[in-house]
Amino acid sequence: MNILVVDDEPLIRLGLVSLLEEWGHQAVSAGNAAAAIAALEADQTIELVVTDINMPGTMDGIGLAKYVAGRWPPVRLIVMSGKVAPADNELPAGARFFSKPFRDQVMQAAIEEMRST
Repeated sequence: MNILVVDDEPLIRLGLVSLLEEWGHQAVSAGNAAAAIAALEADQTIELVVTDINMPGTMDGIGLAKYVAGRWPPVRLIVMSGKVAPADNELPAGARFFSKPFRDQVMQAAIEEMRST
């Protein structure tokens, strides 16, 4: 699965990319929503966006998830945060939320489930 990781914290972003690659996925990263949108525009093979909620810039992770769902409906979404948990109605339909830190096995299972649907 081709995955885009969006997080403003470089260590978290790179760690998650490494983990996804260990699981057999191809992963790229972006440090904010604007860079994520540019990556999606440049690479139409991205199938999943994993984004943090709290990011600098004009759009947070929830805004990014909504934008992606509207512009690229087939792209699956995982939203994560170590600070806030969004209400169910804040996320686009089908998006998953993970509280950081998350258990690797739970994230891996969710990605595999998303891959098969």
